[in-house]
Amino acid sequence: MKFRIAIFFLLTAGIVTAQQRYDIIISELMADPSPSVGLPSSEWVEIRNVSASPLQLQGYRIGDATGLSGMFPSYLLQPDSFLIVCASSALAALSGFGNAIAVPGFPSLDNAGELIVIHAADGKVMHAIAYNLTWYGNSLKEAGGWTLEIKDPRSPCQGRKNWSASSDISGGTPGRENAVSMANTDSGPPRLLNSYTSDSSSVILVFDEPVDSASGATIGHYTLEGNTSILSAETISPLFDRVLLKTASPLLPGVTYTIAMSQVSDCSGNIAGLTKLRTALPSMATASDIVINEILFNPRSNGYDYVEIFNRSSKVVDAGALHIANRNNAAVISSIRPCSDHPHYIFPGDYAVMTERPELLPLQYLVSSPGNVLEVSSFPSLPDDDGTVVLVNAQGEVVDEVQYSKDWHFKLITDPEGVSLERIDPEHTSQDPSNWHSAASTAGYGTPGYKNSQIKNNAASQASFEIVPKVFSPDNDGRDDITTFRYQLPAPGYMISISIFDIGGRTVRYLVRNALLGRSGHWNWDGLGEQGTKLRTGTYIVLSELFNLEGKKERFKQTVVLNSD
Repeated sequence: MKFRIAIFFLLTAGIVTAQQRYDIIISELMADPSPSVGLPSSEWVEIRNVSASPLQLQGYRIGDATGLSGMFPSYLLQPDSFLIVCASSALAALSGFGNAIAVPGFPSLDNAGELIVIHAADGKVMHAIAYNLTWYGNSLKEAGGWTLEIKDPRSPCQGRKNWSASSDISGGTPGRENAVSMANTDSGPPRLLNSYTSDSSSVILVFDEPVDSASGATIGHYTLEGNTSILSAETISPLFDRVLLKTASPLLPGVTYTIAMSQVSDCSGNIAGLTKLRTALPSMATASDIVINEILFNPRSNGYDYVEIFNRSSKVVDAGALHIANRNNAAVISSIRPCSDHPHYIFPGDYAVMTERPELLPLQYLVSSPGNVLEVSSFPSLPDDDGTVVLVNAQGEVVDEVQYSKDWHFKLITDPEGVSLERIDPEHTSQDPSNWHSAASTAGYGTPGYKNSQIKNNAASQASFEIVPKVFSPDNDGRDDITTFRYQLPAPGYMISISIFDIGGRTVRYLVRNALLGRSGHWNWDGLGEQGTKLRTGTYIVLSELFNLEGKKERFKQTVVLNSD
């Protein structure tokens, strides 16, 4: 008997049953196995032991947002080893690729993305991810047959930044080292992205990555400016990228509060600095509180439609309670989609942009506020010629509506592809064609998420141009290395050409040719000539020629001194 006991302790030495979070991680998954590239047409998840000890997985469960699987059988996963987890129907096909087990009630993995969680036998969350199509980083591979792989298993909390479509020729690497494996150390602190209220005494903070659960739950890391204080803080499972703050007294309707956060760390130990953001109790938007402010209905190749909305009211409105839609051939509101799948507050004077692929928008336009861009799956169809955009609230009431036409574009634009229509005056009616204009070429033909290039400017009664500084020296000393030509216009629809001449009247630079202008903007001149040649020191004449389709023309002739010595 003593001999048997001794053998038992020798065999079980080093086996750990009480494990720490992230000892076991999700390292690869096949959510969309069809069309097959080279792997079985089955869904599966690969997990990996990144600890230094063998780990007993008996009693583990895998789950999604709707429930948990049955328990894992007894299985000892060795350090730095892999295990394929699947349904019983897939076990035979996957066993040839590595160690595999079947679990009852294996969750169905959504092709477009969802939550996946690994729970230990005691219920502890070991690792969780919420993947989506953007994680593939490849439009071909996201269509099916390729796995998602973690790049650096030692940095499990980075989310999308640490995942990519497999680069293996078979479509994935079940049971072995990932094809995209690389060092991808998490060196950046967690960023506070957003906040919202779930009730009058609960404020939820949203971070861009999981935070350390103890650090996130430290009350001293937060302050609330207003008529109340913070009573408690809790890091929300299973992703741990949200913190629930309970207030000592209820928040008041119509009041905007400021939350300050600092010293919260992520699971890699990176510590966040001071960040402040707003929160409030949202109100329901009614007619014209929120207006449709910009529409891109004819995107460039590889681009996507977008619709921008603007809060012209004094209310705080939740984009998650708004829906974007169109009208079908019978003029009935259809293709209704939520503007956001999560709470996202639009404060007075703020913008929000809805599009199907937010990650592609910065590739074609300036996106100065990425947090204002919201993903809308299966975006309502916006025809290239004529169509309707409808904004409705949670009660199904129309908040705003625009029946647009390609004829609303500026007449001299020969190809409107990639050019958005901007609203000129948010206070003026939505359906007046004269209240819409093509976005300026100087703004890249679109201004998603920030002030329109063609917005009404009551202060400008006539065109004005200014050159600052009047004397400049492009010697790269950090002082007056360029000169800037600034303009302001009383109305949209102007085009401009700017030429620069030397004192003898010879053209040395065509700075701008027939550019469609916004209401205001600028150009920089570096002192170089048309062919990039260095020009001599001296006085130069800047000729700016404006015109519009109404026959209005203006010329501005100004001088600037270039010191090139």
